[in-house]
Order: sequence, then structure tokens, then C-alpha cells
Amino acid sequence: MSDLLAVIIDGIIYSSWLFIMATGLTLIYGVMKILNIAHGSLYALGAYLSASLVGWWLAGGHDPYGSYAMLAAAALLVGLVMGPLLERGLLRLMYGRDEVVLLLITYAVFLILEDVIKLVWGVDSLYVSQPYDLLGNFDIGALSYPVYNLVLVGVAVATGSATAWTLNCTRHGKMLLAVIHDREVSGAMGINVDRLYLMTFTVGTTLAAIGGAVTAPTLAVSAGMGVEVIVLSFAVVVIGGLGSLGGAALGALIVGMVRSAAVHYLPAVELFSVYSVMAMVLIARPKGLFSAAEARKI
Repeated sequence: MSDLLAVIIDGIIYSSWLFIMATGLTLIYGVMKILNIAHGSLYALGAYLSASLVGWWLAGGHDPYGSYAMLAAAALLVGLVMGPLLERGLLRLMYGRDEVVLLLITYAVFLILEDVIKLVWGVDSLYVSQPYDLLGNFDIGALSYPVYNLVLVGVAVATGSATAWTLNCTRHGKMLLAVIHDREVSGAMGINVDRLYLMTFTVGTTLAAIGGAVTAPTLAVSAGMGVEVIVLSFAVVVIGGLGSLGGAALGALIVGMVRSAAVHYLPAVELFSVYSVMAMVLIARPKGLFSAAEARKI
């Protein structure tokens, strides 16, 4: 029973991290139909900037609890700067082209940002564990977990709830849903599609940076960390269905639980287990579990 409980708890924690990453990716694809490969580098950028700001804050002798504000500030700074910069400066010029072209462009941005990160921060790993250790541990039976893991779960729940509420209960969310259904008709009815694209990409970028910021205290921030993230995020959104927020949540939960079970019971097949699940889902449902119905023009 102790092993089963550990599998469930570890799966929930890992699923929360995956969902934070997948939310931004699925939001951008759902609205803009862009498979944003650069999502991984934006995650890494959020992690590096978070580590730098937290290190600077603590080196100055400030209150350690202020390091959480530094994590939030780093995520917002990356999102509010890189989002508009990439969308207005590059992607806007490519709208209307084939999705494969946009995918290749974001892949090029990914490679460029990876080199920029190495130029700015070098290739040595950064360690900033104080926010992770500061909150202490909590016990569940014989198991002990850092309280910071609860923060990670809370961020995931808040992210999903805020995104769902925005899409379904606000004026801007209704306009986004209209653009998702038909961009041309939405523009003809007076919706500023370009502005919505800018907002969507900025929010998606911020979510990627939030994922990096909350992850930075839990591991060594190192070069290439965005590669694994983008691969796992794609696995989540493909399983759930591209563009589906509910699908991203279910996909993250499936991947998290499968990986947790593999780590505890069959460590040798950990990586294989994630992609085997993705393959089985795609065999049964090629467009994912919650693929949206496609509008047909007659």
C-alpha cells in the first residue's frame, strides 16, 4: 500500500508540472494553430532568469521568502517581453502560411534561444534550492514530501482554473472561442484577431516561463533542459488532443501516473512507457482523446 500511495502522489506532482507546461502549448495551438517548438526554450529562459533573480535576492541579504516574488517576477518578465517580441516581430509576418512552415520557424527560434541562453549564462549549471527547502516537509503516512510540491500542484490548479474561466466566462474568452472556430468570420464581425493573437501568444509564453520558474528550485538549471520539456509537453497535448484544455489535463494525468508507476516498478522502461502510451492512444484515436470537431466549409 505504501508503494501504491507513493505512485499516486508522485504521479499527481509530476502531472501538475506537465500540465503547467502543456497549458501554454495547447492554448497557442488552439487559437493560432502553431505548434510552438520554442516553448521549451521559453521554459528554460524562465528557469535561468528565476535562478539568477533568486540568487541576486538572497546574495543581497534580503528576506528569503521574497525569493518567491522573484520567481513570479522572472516568469512575468520573460512572458511580457518575449511573447510580444516573437509574435509581433516574427510570427505575425508568417500568418496564413502552412502550419509546417510555422513549426519550422518556431524550431529555428528554439535553436537560437538555446544558444542565446548559453551565451548569457554559460554552460555551467545554476543551483537555487532555497525556495524549495524553505517551506519544509510534510508527512503522509510513512512518506515525507517537500511542501513546495503542494505549491506546484496549487499553481497547476490555479493555471487550469483561470484559463478555463477566462475562455468560458469572459468577453475576451468568447472572442477567442470564435477565432478558434473561424478566424475569417470573426474578423469580418469586428473582432481584432491580431490583438487576440498577441494576447494569446503572450499568455502562452508566460505559462512556459511560469513552468520554468517553479521548476528552477527543484533541479539543476542547465543547458538543454528545454529539450526534454518540449518533447514531454507534445506527448501530453497529443494524447489529450491538440487545442483541448481538458485534454491537456487528462493527458498530463495519464503521462504522470504512467511515468510514476514505471519509476517505482520498472525504472528501465520509464522513458519508453510515456511514448508507448502515446502510441496506443493514437492508434485508437489518431487526433487524441478530446480532439475538437473540425469545421467543414461547403
